[in-house]
Amino acid sequence: MRIKTIILASVAAFGLAACGDTVGEQAVLGGAVGGVGTAALGGNAVAGAAVGAGANVLYCDQNPSRC
Repeated sequence: MRIKTIILASVAAFGLAACGDTVGEQAVLGGAVGGVGTAALGGNAVAGAAVGAGANVLYCDQNPSRC
């Protein structure tokens, strides 16, 4: 379980560092982070990718100075 936590933390840190410049990039990067993170924890990677994509686009829309 410890290795999964390390992997998830690394993926999350990468995802936060790379928001993307366009909505498409934001969706792809958020989806990648969400999918990999969910898969690392044994969940549904497709659902995680969908949530990650939406969350990253929403975050960047609400906080454009941070993306």
